[in-house]
Amino acid sequence: MSISSGHFSAVIVAAGGGTRAGPGLAKQWRTVAGKVVLRWSAEALLAAGARELIIVVGEDGEALAAQALQGLDGWRAARGGATRALSVQAGLNAIAGPADEAVLVHDAARPFVTTGHIDALLRALDGADGAIPALPVADTLKREGPGGLTTTSREGLWRAQTPQAFRRDRLLAAYAAWPEGGEPTDDAQVVEAHGGRVAIAPGDPRLMKLTYPEDFDMAERLAGGARVTRMGQGFDAHRWGPGEAVWLCGVRIDHDQTLVGHSDADAGLHALTDAILGAIGEGDIGDHFPPTDPKWKGAASDLFLEHAASLVAAKGGRIVNIDVTLICERPKIKPHRQAMRERLAAILRLPLDRVSVKATTTEGMGFTGRGEGLAAQAVAVVEI
Repeated sequence: MSISSGHFSAVIVAAGGGTRAGPGLAKQWRTVAGKVVLRWSAEALLAAGARELIIVVGEDGEALAAQALQGLDGWRAARGGATRALSVQAGLNAIAGPADEAVLVHDAARPFVTTGHIDALLRALDGADGAIPALPVADTLKREGPGGLTTTSREGLWRAQTPQAFRRDRLLAAYAAWPEGGEPTDDAQVVEAHGGRVAIAPGDPRLMKLTYPEDFDMAERLAGGARVTRMGQGFDAHRWGPGEAVWLCGVRIDHDQTLVGHSDADAGLHALTDAILGAIGEGDIGDHFPPTDPKWKGAASDLFLEHAASLVAAKGGRIVNIDVTLICERPKIKPHRQAMRERLAAILRLPLDRVSVKATTTEGMGFTGRGEGLAAQAVAVVEI
């Protein structure tokens, strides 16, 4: 008997931190083509006829889910666990329906599921204990060992995707029998270990999992979203005062003076932060970190730059390249230039060739020429 609309429920696992996707919001709360990643899947599952949709979230996730799914009916949030397996079980237990009802378990980071995918899975579930979308492995596989690389046969190998379909009671029973402390790589593995038969439905390259920052660029192209290149510029200056070291572009330099400011007075990072904020229309550094707030007294300016980068990521964008120019008579920047580039690349998770740091003097003119202070200017190119 085939499974029709209204005779299945679904669980979307959205409790993970998604740290490999870059700084800022977890990947499920970012946007692709102007829509929050989680919403893509939620809309598809509800449109396909899910009787009930459970969104499994982590701490503070309920508010994010409510905002992302505003105006969408038929879903409820459930608090997840410390691992994906525990989160899946929390979602399954939150469903208020027949024990043997078909249930689809889906990762929030795969936004492009369609009604066609869901229908194929439910058909494949008839007569099986589980069904997964999967793609045959096409690339040559290599295994690294003590003696170097060896080629591994790809015959009979498949790339498993989600959503995956099961009878809810069978999946819960399989999880109950799963060895304590072991973490399965997907739900089908749990059913397999419990002696269940898992059928294969056609997979789809579009069911890609968003894992790394570059995956969002690919997702934008798949979604047909038009990417816009934006440029922002920033400028900052600080006066010199008594001290023994100065922070510039995230690098500590021994010096006979220091720059005076509310935070660590890193003019390079301040200018760059403003450049990134300007590129995405998010004001300036003072809007986000007011100098009147004692919370930021002596703060490392890395925090400001990371915040600006997280706002870019939250909009589904990426930083293309940055260029910082330090303007001063002293200290000499060239001996520290490479360390500065490497530090900026690490904070923003950019390739080194997309990071530029330069220095110049004003030939003795103006406040920098007189040694009264140091200035920095920056340009950032962002694609959204």
